[in-house]
Formats: sequence, C-alpha cells, structure tokens
Amino acid sequence: MSPKILHTLLPFSVLLLFLTLFTFNFHPKIFNKSSEAPKKLHIHKHIQIAESTCEGTLYPDLCVSTVASFPELHRKTLPEIISATVNATMKQVRESASNCSSLRRKLIKRLDPIDLRALDDCLELFSDTIAELKKVLTSLTVTTSPEKYYDDVQTLLSGGMTNQDTCLDGFAYSRNNTRGFIQGRVKKISKHFSNSLAMVKKLKKRSSKTTSFNGKTKNGYPTWMKKIDRRLLQLTVNETRFDLVVAKDGSGNFTTINEALMVAPNNSDTRFVIYIKTGAYYEYIEVERRKSMIMFLGDGIGKTLIKGNRSVVDGWTTFRSSTVAVVGNRFIAKGITFENYAGPSKHQAVALRSSADFSAFYQCSFVAYQDTLYVHSLRQFYRECDVYGTVDFIFGNAAVVFQNSNLYARRPNDNQQNIFTAQGREDPNQNTGISISNCKIAAAADLLPVLSQFRSYLGRPWKQYSRTVFMFSKMESVVEPRGWLEWNATFALDTLYYGEYSNRGPGSNTSLRVTWPGYRVIGNLTDASQFTVENFIQGSQWLPETGVPFFSNLTAGSFF
Repeated sequence: MSPKILHTLLPFSVLLLFLTLFTFNFHPKIFNKSSEAPKKLHIHKHIQIAESTCEGTLYPDLCVSTVASFPELHRKTLPEIISATVNATMKQVRESASNCSSLRRKLIKRLDPIDLRALDDCLELFSDTIAELKKVLTSLTVTTSPEKYYDDVQTLLSGGMTNQDTCLDGFAYSRNNTRGFIQGRVKKISKHFSNSLAMVKKLKKRSSKTTSFNGKTKNGYPTWMKKIDRRLLQLTVNETRFDLVVAKDGSGNFTTINEALMVAPNNSDTRFVIYIKTGAYYEYIEVERRKSMIMFLGDGIGKTLIKGNRSVVDGWTTFRSSTVAVVGNRFIAKGITFENYAGPSKHQAVALRSSADFSAFYQCSFVAYQDTLYVHSLRQFYRECDVYGTVDFIFGNAAVVFQNSNLYARRPNDNQQNIFTAQGREDPNQNTGISISNCKIAAAADLLPVLSQFRSYLGRPWKQYSRTVFMFSKMESVVEPRGWLEWNATFALDTLYYGEYSNRGPGSNTSLRVTWPGYRVIGNLTDASQFTVENFIQGSQWLPETGVPFFSNLTAGSFF
C-alpha cells in the first residue's frame, strides 16, 4: 500500500482509542440522538486536525495516533503540537534508557565487552538526546516566535535522530542478539524524530532570517558575541591569554590535558582557553556536554599532538574508539594534531569525534586510516585543516563545512580502496551533510609512489539520504574518473544527493562520472549556494565569535 493511501486511512490504533473513549463516556440513561451527533462531529474534527498536521510525514500512522491522543487538539498551535510530540518522544527515550540499564545489569556477566560498550554508548546518546529535546522545547514554548528558531530546532532534532542510529550502529560487531532487545524501541523513537522534523518544516514557511538565540545583532554580529572571542584565533600564541597551561615538561599548571579539563568550569558562557604546549600527549579525552566554551590551543600541526590507538578490532565501538571526543558546545581547537595510530589493519579507528554544536577547528590536522574524522552531529566548521585517511575517513551526520583544507588519501591495505567521505543522513528532512569548498583533494606522501595500485573515490552512501558536495576544489589525479562508489549494490543511489560544482584539476573531469539518479553536476549558483557557510550551517551567526576566518558565500574568499 502506498504512503498516500495509508495517509488517507484512519489507523486502527486511532479507531480503537476513540472507540474506548466513547464506550467509557456512554451512558444509556442519558443517550439520545442530539448528544450523539456533536460527539461524532468532535471526534471527526479531532482526527481531521491530526491528519492535516501529519501530512507529509514518513510515518503517518504513528504520527496520527500520537497527535490524536493530545487533548484539546483544536486549541493547539503547530508549535504546541510539535512540543507535545517532543514530550512524548522524550518519555520514550527515558524508557529506552531504563531498558538499556536494566539489560546491562541483568546480562553483565554474559555479554562481550563490545556489547557492554555499545550499551554504554546508547546510554550516553540517550542522555544527549534528552538535553537536545529540552532545548527544542525551550525554542518552541518559551519564545513568542518559535519560527525564528527554525534552524536551531531542525538541527537539534536532526542530532537527536542521529543519536538513535548511532546507538544501534554500536552493535554492528556484536556476536549476540543484544541489539534485538532494544532496537524496536529505538527505531520507534527515530520515527517520532522523523515525524517531528516533517512537522517543523512547516514552520519554515512562516520563518524569517534571524540570528539564533536572541535574534539581535550589533555591527553585524549577534549581541552575545564578545569582541575578544572574535579575535581569539587570529592571535599568536604569545598574544593569547590562557586560563590554564598543559606542558609535559612540568612548566605549566598540569602535565596532562585531562587534568586541566577536569578543573575547567562547567556550563560556562565565557571562553576558557587551555594552552597545550609542544609534545605528544597519549590520552583519551572527552569534552563532556557540561564543558561548554572550551578552547584547546596548541603550538601547531605536528607540534602539539594528542594520540591514541583504540579500534573496533580491539573491541571498541566506532563511537568509543576516538582519541578525542567533543560534546560540549562551542568548542574551538587551533594548532593541534589529533591522531589515532592503530593502523589500517585495525579498521575503524577514529582520531576525533565531534558532537558539539557550533564547534570550529582551525589549522588542525586529523591523522588516522579508516574513519579518521567522525563529524557525528550538529553544526561544525573546519578551516585550513589537514585530514589524512583511507576508508570513509570523513564520516558522520553533522551539518559540516570544510574550507581551505587539504584532504589526503593514504596508502590503505592491499585489499582496500580509499573513500574520502561517507555521509550518514538518515531522513530527507534532516539538515545535515558534508560541504567541501575551496579544498585540495590529493594523495598523501605514502600513497603517491603506488598511486596506480589503489583506487580512490570522493564518497559513498553510508545511509539512505547521504548528502555531500564538492565546490571550488582542486582535485588531483588521485580521484577515480567515475568519482563515487556504491555502498552496496543499488542502495541509496536514487535518494542520495551528491554534487560537484566548479572544481578543477585532473580529478575534477565529470565526463565519466557515475550516472546515479542522486548524483548531479550542480549547474547553477542558486543550487550551489545552499551548501555555503551562510545557508548550510548559519555560520555568520556564530563563526565570528570564534575568530576563525571564513567566507560565507560563493563569491567571497580566495581559491587555490
């Protein structure tokens, strides 16, 4: 049965709900024809409102049954209906978290370490989801004009949905059926997110372009941006004021980064700078959600290094394999190398994972092999960075822009091929994707001597609605003429969005590119403009605070 037909039918669950309500309210002594008609009319109107609200959702049965359960529906505005749906979703997230905790306690002696770690991932991701949903509710209910916060709401719902998918991905290498105990609940939560995203899309018709959070600007910047933050990354190390110094030789406040991070303030609304002096720091770091407004400042690429070697082969989930994980919002890093040295034979081994909204990385490098840089969720920006890897080495489901950066394919194992990106958009209404602009796509030094022995591709579709674009970039001969690679047969080839616009170099020739329905050579400025800093990650609203240089549209900036 097609979705359109399903949409027009009254779901059985809704019929059962109203049959139950009607039965409990019916009393033979007072029943008459005059009272029957208004009741039926009221029920019919209630269902009509639910169906109208759920128009365009991917899971209309679930949407209608959820929305129709809300009392006084005819009095609710669209933001109020979305808020009620978000509250219902939050309740199910908490129930899933309780289910995972219970499962972990009962099976702790029977489960493999990978299962326990996957369950721990889910619990952390559920916690992050609750935090994101609370922000959605604030945007929809506390403000007088929820439409102004459309971009923030869409971003947070997209991130929450990604969390559910990441939870289930953690069981990919499980030898038990642990996933089977939780996936039903988690997939239902994802469907609620999908329906909420579709309903939120209707707010855009009423929205206007405004600055996120307080909507006010001064001299072109939001009033919450401080001048010192805008200049911070433009200063040299000697010109910067540090809050804490980390030095291996003992000349700072601490010898490890984790010690410094532990004493950094929680939930700060001012920038807190941790200067990390030259040296290789072998530690695993997580900038937790409560550690907002943190900056890591190093002495430069190849001078300040943070190194680790966790991998999937050694029993870690991809999510947990990262040397550095960033969740605290508004994180900034400058002049640091993030590395996972597990090697190509260890498969997934992440150097850095970012789930931090408004995170920015300037003059940093990310070095690993498979799955080097996990751009997990929310809004991110990378400028003048170097990324080294082999298989899917920039991957995830953030809304992320790379500018003036270098992407280097390394020498993989003999049976492998290189893929620069693997984007993970799961739903057509998520505002996520990878935008690569004014970058260099090249072979690393270890691949150049054996370039003819390996094939390298711009990307492949990790999820159903994978979205990646390359614009104004220099593509060297490392890129295969067909450009892109299938994930598995015809999976996602008609639903993905892969685009190329105004690139150059020997690898940029599109005459032999794939002919998938979802691939296109972008033909006009309007289509290309939707993937700029301004339109894709609302960068002009938050990047000036960081001090990271950027160009907001397709006409500004200088190209290689």
